[in-house]
Amino acid sequence: MRILGIDPGLRRLGWGIVDVDGSRFRHRAHGTCLSGEGDLATRLLALHGALSAVVARHAPTHAAVEQTFVNRDPVGTLKLGQARAIALLVPAQAGLPVGEYAPNAVKKAVVGVGHADKAQIAHMIGLQFPGVQVDGPDAADALAIAMCHAWHLQSSGRLAAALKRAAS
Repeated sequence: MRILGIDPGLRRLGWGIVDVDGSRFRHRAHGTCLSGEGDLATRLLALHGALSAVVARHAPTHAAVEQTFVNRDPVGTLKLGQARAIALLVPAQAGLPVGEYAPNAVKKAVVGVGHADKAQIAHMIGLQFPGVQVDGPDAADALAIAMCHAWHLQSSGRLAAALKRAAS
């Protein structure tokens, strides 16, 4: 299974790809899509094109996107929501199942506490993938989102198997 994790952002959209084999994770790739300058439509188009190229190049089988919450700036929240729409649209266009996770769920899955900071996430990603130089917190967060999704799929698969065995 190859999972694409996406950390949505209007200026910087982080992405990370993890190959999963049972309980083993292997770093495949990561990066950041930049929207550049210009009006909102142009920036969203740039994110769409860059993320579409990532999907075409790496052929993930699943995707996961971090949920966003309303903050104090309603205009900023709306713009972030539009970037998040791109993060959901691109994998859906490729026919991928897409999971969504709250930031605290991702942090808890990767670090062990729901209120971890970006430095703690980056540290845990470094421990999980020794020798991989992650180019920024957005890509580290995206790798964490991919790992969270893998654990979620694995645990739900184990639960479904246990329920099936119990019903037999």
